Amino acid sequence: MTFANVWALWLLPLAVLPLIVRGGEPLRNAWITFAPPDAASVALGWALRALAAIALASLVLAVADPHRPEYTVERVGRGAEIVLLLDRSRSMDQGFAGVVARAPGGPVSGPELLDFYVNLRRLREPKGQVARQLLAEFAAKREQDRFALIVFSALPIPVLGFTHKQEVIQAAIAAGNVGRGLSETNIGLALERALAMYEDRPYTGSRIVMLVSDGGDRLDPDVRERVAAAARKQRVAIYWLYLRSGNSPGLKEAPGDSPAAVESVPELMLNRFFASLETPYRAYEAGSSEALQRAIADVDRLENLPIAYLDLVPQRDLAPWCHGLALACALLLLGANLKELRRWA
Repeated sequence: MTFANVWALWLLPLAVLPLIVRGGEPLRNAWITFAPPDAASVALGWALRALAAIALASLVLAVADPHRPEYTVERVGRGAEIVLLLDRSRSMDQGFAGVVARAPGGPVSGPELLDFYVNLRRLREPKGQVARQLLAEFAAKREQDRFALIVFSALPIPVLGFTHKQEVIQAAIAAGNVGRGLSETNIGLALERALAMYEDRPYTGSRIVMLVSDGGDRLDPDVRERVAAAARKQRVAIYWLYLRSGNSPGLKEAPGDSPAAVESVPELMLNRFFASLETPYRAYEAGSSEALQRAIADVDRLENLPIAYLDLVPQRDLAPWCHGLALACALLLLGANLKELRRWA
C-alpha cells in the first residue's frame, strides 16, 4: 500500500487526543466512595474513546489517499494471441456475392416471400459491417484471448494493442466503422505491421493473424521475403477470411490454369504465397454472412489451446474504505451520545 499525500500522515498523532482528553461534564450524584467500581462503565468509556480515535485515524488516512499500486499476475487460460487485420478499403462497403436472390414467380405464401426479402437484405449488407459484427461476437466469446486490431487500406493503422479487456476490444472493433475507406489496398505492408506486433513479446501460446479482406494483392519479392521471415520467426499462423464480392474470381484454381493466368489474379497469387509459408495457414472463402459466420466458428474451434499471459491488475483506491470506517465509528458515537443521560431522573 502506498500513499499519494504522505505529508498527511504527520497528522496521525491527533488520533491519540480522545484517549488522553477527558470530555463532557460529570453529573452530580451522591458520595459513592464505598460503592464497588463499575467495570462495564469503564470498559464502555474506553470503547467510546477508541471509536473516536479510530474515526480520527481513518480520516487522516483518507486524506493521505492510500491505494494499492498496479501489479501483474501470471494467468493460464485457453486461447491465443490474435491480431485482427481488418480491410477498410472502399470495396468493403459493398455487399457479398452470395447467390443472386430472385423474386419468386407465381403465387407465393407469406414465409416464402419473407425469406426472399431477408436473403436480399443480407446480400446488400456491407461486408465490412457484417465482418465487424461477427468479429465482435467472436471476441466476446473468447474472454481469455488477447486481441490486437489493425485496420488498413493504403497504409496500416494500429487501433489497439494486445489486451483481453472486452470493453476496449468491442470499442476498437466498433471504431472501424467510422468514415469510408480508400480505393487502394496494401496487404503486404499490413501483414508486416501485424507480424511486428509480436516483436519482443514472450511466446506463451498460439499466435494468429486473422486477415479479413475481400481482395488479394501482388507482393513484391522483398515484401514476400520479409513476411515469410517474420512469420517463421514469430511462429504465427495466418487465417484469411476472404469475403467474396460479386465480381471476385474466388480462391480456387482451375485445373487447366496456366502460371500466367494465376499470376494475373491477385487473390490466387496471395493464396499461393500464404500456402508456401512454413507456418500454418487456412483460407476461408465467404460469399455470404452465413459463410463468414461458419468460418469464424471454425477458427474458434481450432484455436483453443492453453496459453499463459500476464494480466495487469489496475491500481485500487483504498480511501473509500477509510471513509466508510470513519462513518461507522461516527454513527456509533452518535448513537452513544443520544443514549447519554443529561440529568438524573
